[in-house]
Order: sequence, then structure tokens, then C-alpha cells
Amino acid sequence: MKNRIKKRSVGSTLLTCFFAALSLLWLFPVFSVLINSFKTNAAINLDAFALPNGESFAGFSNYLKGFTFGNYPFLKSVAYSTLITVASVGLILLCCAMTAWYIARVADKFSKFFYYLCLFSMIVPFQMVMFTLSFTAHKLSLNTPYTIPVIYVGFGAGLAIFMFVGFVKGIPKGIEEAAVIDGCGPVRVFFHVVLPMLKPSLISVGILEVMWVWNDYLLPYLVLDRTKYMTIPIHVQYLKGSYGTVDMGATMAVIMLSIIPIIVVYMFCQKHIIKGVAAGAVKG
Repeated sequence: MKNRIKKRSVGSTLLTCFFAALSLLWLFPVFSVLINSFKTNAAINLDAFALPNGESFAGFSNYLKGFTFGNYPFLKSVAYSTLITVASVGLILLCCAMTAWYIARVADKFSKFFYYLCLFSMIVPFQMVMFTLSFTAHKLSLNTPYTIPVIYVGFGAGLAIFMFVGFVKGIPKGIEEAAVIDGCGPVRVFFHVVLPMLKPSLISVGILEVMWVWNDYLLPYLVLDRTKYMTIPIHVQYLKGSYGTVDMGATMAVIMLSIIPIIVVYMFCQKHIIKGVAAGAVKG
């Protein structure tokens, strides 16, 4: 018995060391961007993996260049990215939670067909619809930061509905029936009973959708009018000088500034992701 316990402890220790080393490997690209954001262009081109020293250290000049480079202010891109992310994720959570509740509770042929249709949307490559989407978005005037969240709702609905439906099926119907007996209508039942109980899935889906929308490059690039609106990924793409030269120091600085908010959000909310995924993916 003791030998088995020792073997398990040794095995768990080896697995811990392995995954710790693996996590460092995954963090290396972020570390590389961080150190290069404090180096001169010449030092980056000479050795991108070397630590900054007295000659290659550029201080915060790269960050100042990133803020002031070109005719489009970086803070404006931050504002548009924040607006699109908050509006899109808010709509996805609200609309998909309501849809999932309907699908889980009605459970007729139409709701099942719609549910499988949402799941099918998760496996359709974006490249198959991007040209049609771009044309439709311009025809319907969805090519602004204030209207593009409508498009994000369509693309983010598949994952959100899948997770929400699984979680709603785990909520006892008796709780909702008790609320109906107390005089609650469908709207009050959803917002006062179901929605608070969806908190673990709301947080996990919200984090996943935030990381997707914040870092998305292709959809805003195809839909938005880039002369007026730029998100952070598009702004990074346009950090070029004459003849296609790229200020690598400023680019690394801007990339680092765009990474920090997502890292902070993920660090504070990571414990809710596994809870929400486990709660919403194994039921029903």
C-alpha cells in the first residue's frame, strides 16, 4: 500500500514538473514580445531572443512611438476595441442565454433543429462566408463599431448556446415552477431565477468570447471602414513606415499593450472557466 502511495506521489510530482515546464514554453512568446518592446530596432533584428542591455535598451520610447505613430491615435483604437468587445459579449451572453433557455425548456422539433443548426455553425470555416458577409454588412450598414456586434452575435452563438443549453438542463424545473406559482411571468422567471443560476457559465463563456472578440483581426478588417475605424489588431498591422518598413520596437510595444488587458482578465477569472465548461458541457 505504501509503495503504491509512493509511486503515485512520484508520478504526480513528475507530471507537475512536466506541465510546469510546458507552461513556461507557452509563456515564452509573451516574454519574447515583452523584452523586445524595450529594445531598439537594430537589436531586435540582430537577435530577437537576447535580453536588452546598455546598448540595446530603448526604455519606454517604443511605447511612446506606438501611441503616436501615424495619423491614427492608438487610444482611439483601444476605445473602438473596447466598445466592440463589451457590446458584442454583452449581446452574446444575453441573447444566447435566452435562446438556450427556450431550447432546453420547449424541446420541440423546431427548437432541436435550431439547436443543431447553431452547433453546425461552429464547424463552418469563416473563409466560406467572409466575402458574402462583407457584402451583406455593407448593404445593411453594419460596417461601424456600433453595429458590428450584431455580426459577432451570429458567429459567437454556437459555442455560447451549446454551453448554456447543457447548464440549463441541469437546473431543476421545480424552481421555475415555484416562481410561476408565485406570480412570475416568463421574463421575470428568466431574469430573476434562471439568469442568476447561469453565473458560472456566463463567466466562462464571457471570458472565452472576450478573448476572441478582442484579438479578432479578420472580421473587423473585412467589415469596418478602415479610414474611420481601427481596432487594435488592425492598428498593429498599419504600424508601417515608407516602403513597407516596420518599426518592430513600436509594434512589440503595441502588441504588449493589447495583451495586458486580456491577461489580467483571464488571471482573475480563470477559475470560473473550468467550472462553467464542466457544468455546461456534460449535462443533457
